[in-house]
Amino acid sequence: MQLATLTIRLQIPQSRSLKSKRQVISGIKDRLKNKFNISIAEVADNDLWQVATLGIAVVANQRRFLDQVLDQVENYIASRPEVVILDSEKVYY
Repeated sequence: MQLATLTIRLQIPQSRSLKSKRQVISGIKDRLKNKFNISIAEVADNDLWQVATLGIAVVANQRRFLDQVLDQVENYIASRPEVVILDSEKVYY
Protein backbone atom coordinates (compact mmCIF):
# COMPACT_ATOMS: atom_id res chain seq x y z
CA MET A 1 0.00 0.00 0.00
CA GLN A 2 1.24 3.46 -0.95
CA LEU A 3 0.11 6.78 0.53
CA ALA A 4 0.79 10.30 -0.70
CA THR A 5 -0.23 13.73 0.47
CA LEU A 6 -0.32 17.02 -1.36
CA THR A 7 -0.35 20.29 0.55
CA ILE A 8 -1.30 23.18 -1.66
CA ARG A 9 -1.49 26.85 -0.68
CA LEU A 10 -3.85 28.98 -2.71
CA GLN A 11 -4.53 32.66 -3.13
CA ILE A 12 -8.10 33.75 -3.87
CA PRO A 13 -7.62 37.31 -5.16
CA GLN A 14 -11.31 38.15 -5.65
CA SER A 15 -12.35 37.07 -2.15
CA ARG A 16 -13.57 39.92 0.04
CA SER A 17 -14.90 37.87 2.97
CA LEU A 18 -14.60 34.48 4.62
CA LYS A 19 -17.98 33.57 3.12
CA SER A 20 -16.82 34.16 -0.46
CA LYS A 21 -13.58 32.29 0.26
CA ARG A 22 -15.51 29.30 1.60
CA GLN A 23 -17.75 29.24 -1.47
CA VAL A 24 -14.73 29.01 -3.77
CA ILE A 25 -12.94 26.42 -1.62
CA SER A 26 -16.07 24.29 -1.09
CA GLY A 27 -16.72 24.16 -4.82
CA ILE A 28 -13.16 23.08 -5.56
CA LYS A 29 -13.15 20.49 -2.76
CA ASP A 30 -16.47 18.96 -3.85
CA ARG A 31 -15.43 18.69 -7.50
CA LEU A 32 -12.06 17.15 -6.60
CA LYS A 33 -13.62 14.57 -4.26
CA ASN A 34 -16.10 13.46 -6.90
CA LYS A 35 -13.69 13.48 -9.83
CA PHE A 36 -10.60 11.89 -8.23
CA ASN A 37 -11.91 9.97 -5.17
CA ILE A 38 -9.48 11.68 -2.80
CA SER A 39 -9.62 12.94 0.76
CA ILE A 40 -9.36 16.71 0.98
CA ALA A 41 -9.69 19.34 3.70
CA GLU A 42 -8.78 22.93 4.40
CA VAL A 43 -5.91 22.49 6.85
CA ALA A 44 -4.58 26.02 7.50
CA ASP A 45 -5.20 29.72 6.98
CA ASN A 46 -8.84 29.28 8.00
CA ASP A 47 -9.27 32.89 9.12
CA LEU A 48 -7.60 34.58 6.15
CA TRP A 49 -9.88 35.93 3.42
CA GLN A 50 -7.63 35.47 0.42
CA VAL A 51 -5.44 32.49 1.32
CA ALA A 52 -6.31 28.82 1.82
CA THR A 53 -4.21 25.73 2.41
CA LEU A 54 -5.65 22.41 1.29
CA GLY A 55 -4.45 18.98 2.39
CA ILE A 56 -5.07 16.10 -0.02
CA ALA A 57 -4.46 12.40 0.62
CA VAL A 58 -4.46 9.48 -1.82
CA VAL A 59 -3.97 5.76 -1.21
CA ALA A 60 -3.11 3.31 -4.00
CA ASN A 61 -1.19 0.17 -4.88
CA GLN A 62 1.50 1.87 -6.93
CA ARG A 63 3.42 5.11 -6.58
CA ARG A 64 3.01 5.79 -10.29
CA PHE A 65 -0.76 5.98 -9.81
CA LEU A 66 -0.30 8.34 -6.86
CA ASP A 67 1.84 10.62 -9.04
CA GLN A 68 -0.78 10.63 -11.79
CA VAL A 69 -3.64 11.48 -9.44
CA LEU A 70 -1.77 14.23 -7.61
CA ASP A 71 -0.56 15.75 -10.89
CA GLN A 72 -4.13 15.74 -12.23
CA VAL A 73 -5.42 17.31 -9.01
CA GLU A 74 -2.77 20.03 -9.14
CA ASN A 75 -3.47 20.68 -12.84
CA TYR A 76 -7.19 20.92 -12.15
CA ILE A 77 -6.67 23.46 -9.37
CA ALA A 78 -4.23 25.44 -11.55
CA SER A 79 -6.87 25.63 -14.29
CA ARG A 80 -9.40 27.30 -11.97
CA PRO A 81 -9.49 31.04 -12.77
CA GLU A 82 -10.56 32.06 -9.26
CA VAL A 83 -7.42 30.75 -7.53
CA VAL A 84 -3.65 31.08 -7.86
CA ILE A 85 -1.31 28.36 -6.57
CA LEU A 86 1.27 29.90 -4.23
CA ASP A 87 3.02 26.71 -3.15
CA SER A 88 2.62 22.94 -3.24
CA GLU A 89 4.39 20.00 -1.64
CA LYS A 90 4.05 16.26 -2.23
CA VAL A 91 5.04 13.75 0.44
CA TYR A 92 5.11 9.97 -0.01
CA TYR A 93 4.81 7.42 2.80
